[in-house]
Amino acid sequence: QVQLVESGGGSVQAGGSLRLSCAASGHTYGTYCMGWFRQAPGKEREGIAGIYTGGVNLYYADSVKGRFTISQDNAKNTLYLHMNNLNPEDTAMYYCAAHPAAPYAYCSASWWRVDNYVYWGQGTQVTVSS
Repeated sequence: QVQLVESGGGSVQAGGSLRLSCAASGHTYGTYCMGWFRQAPGKEREGIAGIYTGGVNLYYADSVKGRFTISQDNAKNTLYLHMNNLNPEDTAMYYCAAHPAAPYAYCSASWWRVDNYVYWGQGTQVTVSS
């Protein structure tokens, strides 16, 4: 079992920045496919960033590429999402998710898929005003 707890959300004006954190606990050893997702009211949950913890491969959706950065701190069992140049379209609930023992090829091909993941956090709200 893995528990994921997101934090760092809040309200910010357009052009601002936030850093989201996802603290993992429980069975956290080994390699994982981990992802950040977001869901706006009335919309489907979408994958925006992914990482294979066993390497240096990072994945991004086109909507956030160049503005968001996913990173990890293995010593702290924490995943981060650095968000810059935020705009109102980024307003959503943000979730982190984990798939333990996912092979690299599987993560590379499907990091963005909701059904790829086994464990989910409770989410943290990000609101961007114009």
